[in-house]
Amino acid sequence: MRYLGLDLGARSLGVSISDATHTIATALTTIHFSDSNYKEAINLLKPIINDNKIGKLVLGFPKNMNGTVGPRAEITLEFKKMLEKEFNLEVVMQDERLTTREAESYMLKADMSRKKRKQKVDSLAANIILQTYLDKERNENYANG
Repeated sequence: MRYLGLDLGARSLGVSISDATHTIATALTTIHFSDSNYKEAINLLKPIINDNKIGKLVLGFPKNMNGTVGPRAEITLEFKKMLEKEFNLEVVMQDERLTTREAESYMLKADMSRKKRKQKVDSLAANIILQTYLDKERNENYANG
């Protein structure tokens, strides 16, 4: 079973996928949907989940910089409930503060054009979210045994 990393925006959903050993995350795609139409996003996500034998979803949790939960995070929590209901999978919330900025930084260092950065930023942010979770999970497993 693989994991999917998700980075939710108002009109896009960045998607990344883990390898079977839950060691490496790879940016997969960006799903585009109508403004705030999260049901549409879930419908577009279905084939990815069904085709890749997904066992867990790791959803970026956009807390405010001071750790509080703002309007964007509230929307993400509602999306989490929708995912759990639709797919009957565990959905883990992963702090995503600064992941989009980190993704932008990687792409700037790679001298990627503004147009390509815009196309890739969501899936790369999802990749950072998932890789952070995989590293944390692996470290916890080593510490516990």
